[in-house]
Amino acid sequence: MSFMDSIKSCFGKYATFAGRASRSEFWFFTLFIFLGTMVFYALIFMMFDTSGMMEAAQNGTMSSGAGFGLPIVPSILLLVFVLATILPNISVMVRRLHDTGRSGWWYWIGIIPLVGFIILLVFFVTKGTDGDNDYGPDPLA
Repeated sequence: MSFMDSIKSCFGKYATFAGRASRSEFWFFTLFIFLGTMVFYALIFMMFDTSGMMEAAQNGTMSSGAGFGLPIVPSILLLVFVLATILPNISVMVRRLHDTGRSGWWYWIGIIPLVGFIILLVFFVTKGTDGDNDYGPDPLA
């Protein structure tokens, strides 16, 4: 599956938790979310007004507020991007777990700090089961 096919597939199955997702579909969509988030963070930091911080540092008075100038438009766009991708991201994670023969409830092991993330990472990089399994047909077939 190509990068664009993965994005189309994940948004097309926006809230579909049934079925299976191949490794390429999952990792390309994860890359899309990472790159999109980095673009918005880059816009935020490029537009960040550091003059207020420099002035406060020179005067010896550190304060927060409007002088620090958080760029509101890229911040709102980042929030919209995160909200628009959170459900497809969870659904592709669940479908990826299904591809490895595991229940989608394994998603919640990620709550455990560090260990849960490592376990999920191992599940996500594991090759899916060949042929049909309890969750549907092979996505690569």
